[in-house]
Amino acid sequence: MAKKDKHVSETPATQWLKAHGVGYTEHVYDYVDHGGTAESSRQLGWPEHDVVKTLVMQDDKAEPLIILMHGDCQVSTKNLARAMGVKHVEPCKPDVAQRHSGYMVGGTSPFGTRKAMRVYVESSILAVPAILINGGRRGYLVEIAPQVLTDVLGAVPVQCAN
Repeated sequence: MAKKDKHVSETPATQWLKAHGVGYTEHVYDYVDHGGTAESSRQLGWPEHDVVKTLVMQDDKAEPLIILMHGDCQVSTKNLARAMGVKHVEPCKPDVAQRHSGYMVGGTSPFGTRKAMRVYVESSILAVPAILINGGRRGYLVEIAPQVLTDVLGAVPVQCAN
């Protein structure tokens, strides 16, 4: 059962959002290992398409980057690499992703990462009225306007959904 009114202590992500004047609403759910966006959307009653997953990947020079994707879609690494103008892109191993982001896998947020990384967003996410995205902790999503991703975070829109 979703616990919408439960407050979660601050995370680097929520500190970043506050520092940048971004309003958000907290959504807490019971984290399930490997449940992903299907589980959070089910518990919170949100369409999985409007729950955005944060994926840490690396390019052909092993430079880390973040791609933000609809929960019910996969990233075409081939299309992402083409959009970025690099030879190839691949997911980071969980321990590498954690080292770059500062977040545990399953609790990765694009906000307040340990290391500054390029951020890309599937362009169709920007057409959704509101999104849920990880707030920096497992079982904790924040509701924001998708324009925050481009206007405040500086994410580059790309078309790489599979």
